[in-house]
Amino acid sequence: MLAEIITIGDEILIGQIVDTNSAWMSQKLNDAGIRVKQISSVSDDREHILEALSLASGRADLIIITGGLGPTKDDITKKTLAGYFNTGYRCDQESLENVKNIFAKYKRPVLEVNISQADVLENCITLQNKNGTAPGMWIEHQDKIYVSLPGVPFEMMYLMEEEVIPKVISKFKLPVISHHTILTAGIGESILADEISDIEDSLPAHIKLAYLPKLGVVRLRLSGYADHKEELEVEITAIMKQIVARIPAYVIAEADLTLEKSILDFMQARKLTLSVAESCTGGALSYTITRNPGSSAVFLGGAITYSNNLKETVVGVSSQTLQQFGAVSEQTVLEMASGAIKAFKSDYALAVSGVAGPDGGTEDKPVGTVWIAIANSKKSVAKKYQFGNKRIQNIERSVTSALIMLFKLLKEDHA
Repeated sequence: MLAEIITIGDEILIGQIVDTNSAWMSQKLNDAGIRVKQISSVSDDREHILEALSLASGRADLIIITGGLGPTKDDITKKTLAGYFNTGYRCDQESLENVKNIFAKYKRPVLEVNISQADVLENCITLQNKNGTAPGMWIEHQDKIYVSLPGVPFEMMYLMEEEVIPKVISKFKLPVISHHTILTAGIGESILADEISDIEDSLPAHIKLAYLPKLGVVRLRLSGYADHKEELEVEITAIMKQIVARIPAYVIAEADLTLEKSILDFMQARKLTLSVAESCTGGALSYTITRNPGSSAVFLGGAITYSNNLKETVVGVSSQTLQQFGAVSEQTVLEMASGAIKAFKSDYALAVSGVAGPDGGTEDKPVGTVWIAIANSKKSVAKKYQFGNKRIQNIERSVTSALIMLFKLLKEDHA
C-alpha cells in the first residue's frame, strides 16, 4: 500500500512553522507496513488543494490530509473536500457533544463557528477527536482512502494512533517493512560507496541501500519489504554483517543512533566519564552531549574557556604556552585536555580551540583553523583541522570531529 501526505497551510510554506507532522506520520505508517510515496505541502487555496488531491489519487492508495479544519475563515479544507467529493455536510452528534463538553470544561461560551466544527462530510466515517474540537474524517472514494486530520500535532497523533492506523491494518493485508541502520564516521560517502559497491550490487530487489551523509558521518540504511518478518530480518542482518566486516574501522554503531549517543552508550557500558574544555565551540560540544537523556551517567561537565585568562585559571594552560604558541595551537589544546582531566576528575577529556570566523584569522592561522585534543590519564593526542570560512559550519564540524576522535581512541583503548 502506498500513501501520500498532504499538509495544508500557508504557515508551512512561508517557513513560519516546520512540518514535523509529516515526519512523524511517515514513521508510523512505515512501522505499519505502509510506504509513503510522496509528501506535499500546499497553501490555503482551494485550487491548490484540489490539484494536490487529484495528483495524489493517481499515485497513492491512502491520502492523508492535515490542517485547515479549524473554526476560522482561512480553514478551508473541509469546504474544499466537500467540493472535491461533490457531497454535503451532516452534523455529527458525538462530535458536537465533544465540542460542548470541552467549552463547558473551560467555562467558555460555544459560538456558532465552534458548533460548525461538528459538521462533517456526508460521505465520511467520523474519527472522533478526544484531544480537540475538530473531528477527523475517513472517506472511501473510487478505490482510494482519503483521511482528513487536524493539523495540531497532539490531535493528529491521537487520531493516527487510535483511529487511522488500526482501521488500515484491519482493512488490508500489509507487508512487513524493516529498516536497519549502520552509523559510520571518518569516511566520505563516495569512498564508502566504492568500498561496498559489490555488496550493494548484489542486493535483492526487495532490499535497498540508502546513503545518508551529515557532517562527517554517513548513515547506511537498509530497507526491506516482504510478507514475512522473520525471513526479512535474517536477510538484512546477513547483509549488515557483510558491510560491517568490510569497513570495521569506520563503523560507530549498528543502530539508528547519533554519533554522540553511540559514544555515551559505549562509555556508560564501561563506566567511563567525560569532561570538556571548549573555546571556539562555545558550549556546542557540551550541548550536543547533554541533549541526550541519561548523559549525566557519563558527562561530568566542563568549561567554556573562551578567553586566555580562563584557559589559564580554569584548566591550567600555562601563560608561557599561550604567549609562545597562541590559543589556537597543538600545545594549548593538549594542556586544555590534560587540565580538564585534573580539574573535573574524568576518565577522558576533549578540548577544542580554533578560529571559527568570520574574522580573527591570520596568515598562519586562517579562519577555519581548529585544534582538537583528547586526553586520558595515560596519553593525549591532538589533531589540526582546516575547515572553511563559515562560522556555524566550523563550529558544527569541530564538534563532530571531536566526537569522532574520541570514539576512535575509545575503540583503541577498549577493543
